[in-house]
Amino acid sequence: MKNRWQILSLAIALNAATSLNACASDSLKNAVREIKPDADNAGLTLPAGFGALKVAENTGRARHIAVTAQGDIYLKLMRVNKGAGIVRLRDKDGDGKTEENTGFGNYGGTGIVIKDNYLYASSDADVYRYKLNDKGEVINPDQPEKIITGLINRGMHESKSIALDNKGNIYVNIGAYSNACQEVDRTIGSKGQMPCPILDSAGGIWQFRADKLNQGYAQGVRYATGLRNVVGLDWNQQLDQLFVMQHGRDQLSYLYPDMFTEKQSAELPAECLYALKQNDDAGWPYIYYDQLQQKKILAPEYGGDGKKEGGSKAINPTMAFPGHLAPNGLLFYTGNQFPSKYKNGAFIAFHGSWNRSPLPQEGYYVVFVPYENGKPTGKWEVFANGFAGVETVNSTRQAQHRPCGLAQGPDGSLYVTDDVKGTIYRIIYNGK
Repeated sequence: MKNRWQILSLAIALNAATSLNACASDSLKNAVREIKPDADNAGLTLPAGFGALKVAENTGRARHIAVTAQGDIYLKLMRVNKGAGIVRLRDKDGDGKTEENTGFGNYGGTGIVIKDNYLYASSDADVYRYKLNDKGEVINPDQPEKIITGLINRGMHESKSIALDNKGNIYVNIGAYSNACQEVDRTIGSKGQMPCPILDSAGGIWQFRADKLNQGYAQGVRYATGLRNVVGLDWNQQLDQLFVMQHGRDQLSYLYPDMFTEKQSAELPAECLYALKQNDDAGWPYIYYDQLQQKKILAPEYGGDGKKEGGSKAINPTMAFPGHLAPNGLLFYTGNQFPSKYKNGAFIAFHGSWNRSPLPQEGYYVVFVPYENGKPTGKWEVFANGFAGVETVNSTRQAQHRPCGLAQGPDGSLYVTDDVKGTIYRIIYNGK
């Protein structure tokens, strides 16, 4: 009997010790999972209550980014680095920093999106997709399905950025290989071509099916036209609609010094946020949007003088920003981590200008556009600044980092890529 009670007591003690160890283990795991910002907020200036950390550095020319439900990060590199054009980053210990770095895909490019257990990625001429398993891992890294092929690439505005809707369609930017569709591009005195022949295969957004192989122009639909170049685009889940950020034209004062001052050329035309529907025309190259006059202005290549209005049938932008900021990323925030004002609003990553002289170069930050009842309030604010690392940027070579891609993590964190040094930032809210 005594031995039986001793055995029972020992079993109870062992069970208690096991439970205690389990609790200690869970506490340790929870402590590890607590994400803390870097002491200097990764060098960024953010609104009160927000913090930032560098998730990874020196990943390559990181363009767009996608994050799985499990928290793994997929980056699309502009150029192949160490044999890979796509990088997968994994945080193995839950501290917010990635320790595992693997790569695949022997092509450079910009676009990358996760949708319905597939990873979609683009080169500058084709679009591929990879099947994901239930852990968010690519099953066939060396055997992707090529779903779109043969898109025009003339070495200018070559990014084939992508977005997907909820009905099995994929949207691809095909940028115009021209500034303003002149007979001789960027040449003083050269007239604009009428009609612009570029628009038959570029200068717009094309729609394809997301599940069909080897689609070319013949299988696609020109969804929207008159868009000089779109790098940042996103499908707005609240409005069930495609939104894009257009890069506006360059060199108004260089090409037409009798019509535009250098200062005007530095500020014009606007970088525009458009809400698109099928068959929309944003007006390029025949017009541009002047955010100072708040009008669509006839382009000088087509008889404009900086004051004449044009494009009566062209759509108006949803929002207009100062010129030459180079919007490369667009994300509508649907998470719950950030305060309620950010819900369904738009984050835009501005890559930064090269052509705002004699003014300082501008951009190199992430802005936020609040939305109410499905419409922007009309006021935008700089949300994350400090990427450039210098107070005044006189040349793009001075910028240490340039924001490019945006993604939302499963916990509602905001990820930002940098395509200069390949730094990946994660912005979290830790306020009350």
